[in-house]
Amino acid sequence: MNSETETKRRFSVASSPHIASPDSTPNLMLDVLIALLPAWLVAVYFFGFRVVSLTAVTIAAAVGAEYLYRRLTKQHQTIGDLSAAVTGLLLTMCLPVETPYWIAALGAVFAIVVVKQLFGGLGKNFMNPALAGRVFLFSFPAVMGKYIAPGRTFWAPIFGGGVETVSSATPMSYLHQGLLPEGISLRQLLVGQQAGCLGEVASLMLLFGGAYLVLRKVISPRIPLCYLGTVAVLTFLFPMGGIGRMDWMLYNLFSGGLMLGAIFMATDYVTSPVTPTGRTVYAIGCGALTVFLRYFGTYPEGVSFAILVMNTLVWSLDKAFPPHRFGTPWFQKKEKKEASK
Repeated sequence: MNSETETKRRFSVASSPHIASPDSTPNLMLDVLIALLPAWLVAVYFFGFRVVSLTAVTIAAAVGAEYLYRRLTKQHQTIGDLSAAVTGLLLTMCLPVETPYWIAALGAVFAIVVVKQLFGGLGKNFMNPALAGRVFLFSFPAVMGKYIAPGRTFWAPIFGGGVETVSSATPMSYLHQGLLPEGISLRQLLVGQQAGCLGEVASLMLLFGGAYLVLRKVISPRIPLCYLGTVAVLTFLFPMGGIGRMDWMLYNLFSGGLMLGAIFMATDYVTSPVTPTGRTVYAIGCGALTVFLRYFGTYPEGVSFAILVMNTLVWSLDKAFPPHRFGTPWFQKKEKKEASK
């Protein structure tokens, strides 16, 4: 490269950003997939190989829906950014293991086409697609409310029929009535020995995944900590059924979809505020709504609804707590200094 070309390159003017970064959407999405892997493997261990087939169907439906929509609308393909695969896996983690394949595929298509692509694609959707897909599937209450007891003795059959699985109440169904889960210790909640959706059973693995994302700087700990902290404070202050405050708080923290929602759903870049103050208010709102819905709602769990409600308020939070324009603090200090003279 000669000196003239190098000079032009150094002094050329272009639109922002001016600082190159090795981070990219595929890299970030790959990190999310890796972070979900421990909890997914625990689900495979406890519920059987149907978890693998259900995951394959849901991810294939999500990726296929995005590919076909972009092709039919003559837009450039975006399946390479892995966001559709992440949506498919997150939706799978929100489903009971015996969910029929066609229902899982329907939820994935709804999440990708209706919630994501119709609003312009990645970066323009105002709700978390996986959570919206899950709530859409509540149209099938008999399916979404059927959980089986974890354990290799009762692995769910891949194609239905065969082995008779054992239905089981989830810890949230007990907590919703002001009771502690019968025969389920905190240790079992942590390692995955509880009935529930695939991503609800292994709180410890979800925490490991969250730590990985924080270390990789994919997410900030602000939203998970404020979300979980709000739930912890409210459940500690207002226990139900005469249960000890500490026990009630811990069972609420490690039951249901709270860990999955706080770590992997509420932290979505697109559907969360851009400023630290906005994120704090958003996370506290998620936590407060979760506790309110768990206490007073007809459905035992409130995480999905709480996050989706706060997703709709992100625009207002960004408006109420806007980011400072570059250089604003310096100019404000200068104006105050000149005004004091």
